[in-house]
Amino acid sequence: MNTSDFDGTAARSVAERLRTWEWIYLGYLLFLPAQPYFSPDPAWWEWPLTITVCAATVLLYALALLRGPSGWNLWASLVPMAVLGALATPFNAAASVLFIYAAAAAGNALPWPVARRWFTALTVLDCVTALLSQVPLLYRLLGFASALVMVWVVGLLELQQRDRRQELENQRLRTSQVELLATLAERERIARDLHDLLGHSLTAVVMRAQLTKELVLADPQRARAEAEEIERNAREALAAVRSTVTGWRRTSIRAELEVARRTLAGTGVALQVSCAEEPALVAATEHELGLALREAVTNVARHARASTCRIGLDTDGERVRLVIADDGIGGDAAEGTGLTGLRERVARLGGAVQRSGSAGTTLTITVPKAVVG
Repeated sequence: MNTSDFDGTAARSVAERLRTWEWIYLGYLLFLPAQPYFSPDPAWWEWPLTITVCAATVLLYALALLRGPSGWNLWASLVPMAVLGALATPFNAAASVLFIYAAAAAGNALPWPVARRWFTALTVLDCVTALLSQVPLLYRLLGFASALVMVWVVGLLELQQRDRRQELENQRLRTSQVELLATLAERERIARDLHDLLGHSLTAVVMRAQLTKELVLADPQRARAEAEEIERNAREALAAVRSTVTGWRRTSIRAELEVARRTLAGTGVALQVSCAEEPALVAATEHELGLALREAVTNVARHARASTCRIGLDTDGERVRLVIADDGIGGDAAEGTGLTGLRERVARLGGAVQRSGSAGTTLTITVPKAVVG
């Protein structure tokens, strides 16, 4: 079921309406005072008995509904209701309504095999009390017949409503779980994108700021140009943060190659690009590869101490391959957060990242053709 069609709030709303119907059953208690009211010569104790039975029924029924299907609380409500009905019915045929309440409470909490036996026991008890009743035969027959039918009707309805409520609760929990997972995924996306985007932009800002400081006296004109580049990098970083948070940012290989050119130029690294044929990529794939390229170039600018960086993009018909190589210090340094995030990005595309090289570092990123548009 689609969560847009049926969310957790709707599930709670329907479940609450179903619970409301269980309290409406208390309307059957109006039958109890009917007998002494219409009786031509009621005994003095009939009204106190009726009021006591009604109050006890409301208390026991509420106990069964509010405390739920916990063993002791359930039977502490069901058994007294049945006993009270058996004791009161011989003097007031309408008191057989207590068997209906007991059936409703049983259907609300007991599994079907146990509830079925309980309904049967209530039916037998209703029969016995009808035979022992001191009220006129017509009242006995009406009370017995109505209770007999309603015990099973109400009990089965409660079973059905309980199953429906359970289904709604399960749906609500599934919806909540999906929403939680979506929230966590969105947080992870924002964290990854902010790291990749800000890591690159702030690295460029720091390096250009250091260069500008050195050029202020030696070459004021170039220092001014570097300061303007710092301003542009800062504005790009601000725009990237805003678009990342709103989830609308998309980058491309071509755009990231231009960013790489500017970044590496600011650190004195020559860039060589080879791309025999630019493959057509779906937007999501190109976005992820673009961010992977940005992370790799940032690592070259910050750590490689290289003079040249080579970027190649090609396809062999089954896989697209992006290669970033430098002639820097290389080595087997431990992977940082950036490279770990890069591997995670590529893994989501069904691809892989290979890192190699002792004199310089080569990153080879491959993506299967399945994600190529």
